[in-house]
Amino acid sequence: MKRVIITLISIACIINLMAQTKIVQTAGRDALGEFAPEFAHLNDDILFGEVWSRNDLLSLRDRSLVTITSLISQGITDSSLIYHLQEAKKNGITRTEAAEIITHIAFYAGWPKAWAAFRLAKDVWRDDIKGEDAKSEFARSMIFPIGEPNTDYAKYFTGNSYLAQISTEQIPFANVTFEPGCRNNWHIHKAVKGGGQMLVGVAGRGWYQEEGKEPVEILPGTVINIPANVKHWHGAAKDSWFAHLAFSVPGEESENVWLEPVTDEQYLSIE
Repeated sequence: MKRVIITLISIACIINLMAQTKIVQTAGRDALGEFAPEFAHLNDDILFGEVWSRNDLLSLRDRSLVTITSLISQGITDSSLIYHLQEAKKNGITRTEAAEIITHIAFYAGWPKAWAAFRLAKDVWRDDIKGEDAKSEFARSMIFPIGEPNTDYAKYFTGNSYLAQISTEQIPFANVTFEPGCRNNWHIHKAVKGGGQMLVGVAGRGWYQEEGKEPVEILPGTVINIPANVKHWHGAAKDSWFAHLAFSVPGEESENVWLEPVTDEQYLSIE
């Protein structure tokens, strides 16, 4: 019971603190202080200093929602909308909510206005793309399919990967997709003659490393030729989704030998 009371008191304190938050704005004086001092005063002290600070009546989140709706409805898609979209993000409106808000506005304010607003909102919330949204966004960025979860080989990967078999004839190859931070174990494509593998970067950014050598960055269009019997690994950069085509080079008595994982220490040391 005591813990519940303490929690309620903490929540009440937070709500009270939010209600007392005063918005400090200097944009008016910075841009128009000498040319239009009264307008600057009204913008900084009245609009933001008083109206936006009345958090006991409407939260900052609610005021952001009302403001971006008003601006988009008027077709205003200049720096003022960018600013208020950024503030909406700071005030707790998520990427998914922003998309739904603008979609709703489109039916009342007009389709072209929504299109213009979406172009700005995508940039504001670009870094918030996570989980399934990030995966879908990445899938749309490349020509090859992202495929299904790579469950058959999951034990040889750190993180989640996806596999789409593109061709099984002549030279078999697949599109392999890695989530940020995902990489496969050290491994060797063994062969008595011929063999090996070729990688071609498709989308995002990744790494390839042979044992005893420096990592090589893989970008779209990068070609990596991996000789048979060479210990190596490859995977995504820690901050990027990544996909490459993997071509199996025909060889005699070929086999893929999986070895130990790439440790976090090894992986995170790559710039």
